[in-house]
Amino acid sequence: MPKIIVEVMPKADLLDPQGKAVANALHRQGHANILNVRIGKRIELHTEGVPTEAELAEAQKIADSFLSNGVIEDVVKIHVEN
Repeated sequence: MPKIIVEVMPKADLLDPQGKAVANALHRQGHANILNVRIGKRIELHTEGVPTEAELAEAQKIADSFLSNGVIEDVVKIHVEN
């Protein structure tokens, strides 16, 4: 079953407390090479058939208006996965 994948991340200029906590934990465990961690979300929209360009455009509108908070998040990618 094909899926439209929507990836949402915190805006680059905003603090990401979850990412900071994970980065600190990684540093404590000896992973000093990890400089920064950002945590976002992945949303799967399952479809009956291969999505058309119009359905991808509709998914973009849904992502911008409903699946993300435009004040603090950016929709960074929308793609199809089988």
